[in-house]
Amino acid sequence: MKISVDHDIFTDAVTWASRTIPNRPAIPVLAGMHIVAAEDGTISLGSRDSDISSHITIEGQVDKPGDVLVNGKLLADISRSLPSRTIDLEVDGGKLEIECGASHFSMKTMSTEDYSELPAMPPVIGQIDGAEWEKAVSQVTIAASNDDTLPMLVSVCIEIEGDQMSLMATDRYRLAVRDLGWTPASSDISTRILVRASRLLDVAKALGSSGPIEISLQDQGLGALIGFTAGGRRNTIQLIDGEYPQVRSLFPTEVSGHVVMNRQEMLEGIKRSRLVVEKNAAVRLSFSEGEVVLEAGHGDNAQVSEVLPAELQGEELKMAFNPVFLQEGFSVIDTEFVRLSFTHPTKPAVVTAQDDEGNVSDDFRLLLMPIRTFGAN
Repeated sequence: MKISVDHDIFTDAVTWASRTIPNRPAIPVLAGMHIVAAEDGTISLGSRDSDISSHITIEGQVDKPGDVLVNGKLLADISRSLPSRTIDLEVDGGKLEIECGASHFSMKTMSTEDYSELPAMPPVIGQIDGAEWEKAVSQVTIAASNDDTLPMLVSVCIEIEGDQMSLMATDRYRLAVRDLGWTPASSDISTRILVRASRLLDVAKALGSSGPIEISLQDQGLGALIGFTAGGRRNTIQLIDGEYPQVRSLFPTEVSGHVVMNRQEMLEGIKRSRLVVEKNAAVRLSFSEGEVVLEAGHGDNAQVSEVLPAELQGEELKMAFNPVFLQEGFSVIDTEFVRLSFTHPTKPAVVTAQDDEGNVSDDFRLLLMPIRTFGAN
């Protein structure tokens, strides 16, 4: 294999594809990036882990077609360090020789015998706006668990009914649901699948700025996959097997009141409160007409108290929450205000977005379990 390729194009492609490569591969071959050069001048770069794959195709000058497998993260580091000039790559025996200006690197190649082919892309089932998809995934994945022993809780449930899609995730202490529209290839599509939240978020961030994203799906059998394609880049993620609970029923059908708060002011207050909050402790919120009092810490330890403006509809009450959950929830909302709806101090509250004109959106809803530090009002 012998190729020449633009520095910026190659570096961007290698850096993107290397994101899939695990930091500590289960088997050495998974540290590899597979580069394939074709006679027509296309250069394909692919990488994979046990449940995810990445593939990108770029244009270059191919003097000798061929393929090679090399350490992907090292190749990305090398390419980023090179001057902004044409990069020449050539396989010579068991080495990949890299020339760029006055710089020369030599990399040991890896055997391709144990490197399986990247999964084929499943059939396309529709298209969605990349920026909207990235936002939706970012909102929902905050509620997914990090406990790998619980496959259901580390997953995002994607529910599709025609041109409507819902993303759901829960760690048992909070529940996030995001509803959004998309353009399906068939109006009668109906499915419910599970995808690891961390994988879904990585791919959404990687493709979100690439324009419209094509979604592909094979939701049956051992090779069940979801695929995403945009801007010449594509990813596949293996689906998680299982039935996700009907979590929508956890949202209260009626509320006794709500409070509207400035999102940025509350975020800053919550961040300050976390300076004195011990592990697993709560930030306490006292709602009354025109204000909310944030309190954290107790006893002889450091304490904080802060009064911020708020609009209360309903009776005065006190609630306490995990400050990390509050901060993450408020951070993924982009309106000026947030609305917290409640039924009782010890029962779940719902966070939604509200704009500066008072319009409330329930496209994204975050259900939070309060921490019992106050008696019921």
